[in-house]
Amino acid sequence: MKPKYKRILLKLSGESLAGANKHGIDFDTVSAYCEPIKKLIDDGVQVGIVVGGGNFWRGRSSGEMDRTRADHMGMLATTINALGVADALEQIGVDVRVQTAISMREVAEPYIRNRAIRHLEKGRVVIFGCGTGNPFFSTDTAAALRAAEIEAEIILKATLVDGVYDKDPNTYTDAVKYDVLSFQEVLEKDLKVIDSTAAAICKDNSIDLMVFSILEPENIYDAVCDTKVGTLVTNS
Repeated sequence: MKPKYKRILLKLSGESLAGANKHGIDFDTVSAYCEPIKKLIDDGVQVGIVVGGGNFWRGRSSGEMDRTRADHMGMLATTINALGVADALEQIGVDVRVQTAISMREVAEPYIRNRAIRHLEKGRVVIFGCGTGNPFFSTDTAAALRAAEIEAEIILKATLVDGVYDKDPNTYTDAVKYDVLSFQEVLEKDLKVIDSTAAAICKDNSIDLMVFSILEPENIYDAVCDTKVGTLVTNS
């Protein structure tokens, strides 16, 4: 198999980094994800990564807490995950840079688009932390925004489900999986695969989205080779 795409944006949820522990970072799990990423780098694919923070903190589940403060806490959680993924990649010989939308120069570079693109061109993985740097925006929106900024050809959304369904397959046995969808259908059917802001950014910038299961880590590599591993959301 040969990679179809030259530059991709991989979205990893915080929950996926926790493995069976359901909380924190399970480094055996993260290491398994890093192997196919290394294969992509070795094949010349440029890889950006956006990480979530739900394995440590969810702003929208913070009860009576001020939403802005809760979201800032979530952004800090994504930085912990970004550093953890960076360490796992470095241990297998991948050159990595972490960039954060909130300045914390002692631990990461500030997000600068041109610098991020230069890192990608040099074969480095760039991990984007702190979401968009703004409250009220999800890390899905951050993934769509960063993908547009770095001119990625596709977003790979690694989830705990093997694609997009018409309803929750964990709840409904008659849930139907989609092979291909348009962003218009995602918005009209309110499918919740990504939030509406992220879907609109992808739609307006003609960025495809592949949704697949991270429970088979090799899917990361296969998705870039255009193997049918999940659901493709596209404008075409």
